[in-house]
Amino acid sequence: MASPTAEPKATGFAERGQQVTRLEAFVDAAFAFAVTLLVISFDAIPSNAEELINAFKAIPAFAASFAMVAMFWYAHNVWSRRYGLDDGPSIFLSLLLVFLVLVYVFPLRLVFAGGFAWISGGWLPSDYQISGIGDLQLMFITYACSFISLCSVLALLYRRAGRCAERIGLSANERYLTRVDELMYWLMASVGVISLITALYIKPTWPQWLFGAPGLVYFLLGLDRPLAVRLARGRVGDRPKGTEL
Repeated sequence: MASPTAEPKATGFAERGQQVTRLEAFVDAAFAFAVTLLVISFDAIPSNAEELINAFKAIPAFAASFAMVAMFWYAHNVWSRRYGLDDGPSIFLSLLLVFLVLVYVFPLRLVFAGGFAWISGGWLPSDYQISGIGDLQLMFITYACSFISLCSVLALLYRRAGRCAERIGLSANERYLTRVDELMYWLMASVGVISLITALYIKPTWPQWLFGAPGLVYFLLGLDRPLAVRLARGRVGDRPKGTEL
C-alpha cells in the first residue's frame, strides 16, 4: 500500500511504492518475456557470412521494437514508484498493459522491419513485404493501434492515481503533475489516432514521398508535454509553487 509519509524526490513526487509488490514483479517479468520474444523471433544462428550480414541488418528493427517495449515498461515503473497502488482497478489496468504488449510484440517487430525495409529501399531485410498501398496501410494501422491502446492504458492508470489522491496522500503539486501526465498520455494516444486516420486515407495517386506521412505524424509527440502542461493549468488552476516538470 502507498505510504503518504514518503519524502518528495527531485521529480516533485514522493516514492510511495518503496517495496516491489507481486504485481510489479509480475509486470517486470512479463515485459522481460516480451523482450525475449523479440530476440527468439529472429531466424536461426547464421551459418555463413551472408546470413551473418543479414542478421546484423535486422538490428535496427529489433532496436526500435525494444525501445518501444522499454519505453512502456519504464512508464509503468515510474507510475508504480510514485503511487504504489495495488487495488483492483490498478491491477486490471497493469495486466491489460502487459496483455497488449505481449499481443503486439510480434506485429511490432514486423512493422518496424517493414518500415526500415521501405525506407532503405529493401537493403534492410524484412519478413513483411510491402507490395502495395494496402500492405503499407496495414503496417501503419498495426503500429497505430498498438500505440493508441498502450498510451490509453497509461492515461487510465494516471487517472486512477488521481482519483486515489486523498487515500494515498498526494500533495497539491503531485495532483497537478498527475493530471499533466494523464493528459500527456491522452495526447500521445491522439497522435496515434491522427496517424491511423492518415494511414486510412493513403491513396495510390499521392506523391511517393507522402506515403510515409502516417509515420511522420509521430514527430508531433515532441509537443505532448508542453501542451499537457497548458491544458492542466486550464483544468486545475495555476501551477502550484515549486512544481517540477
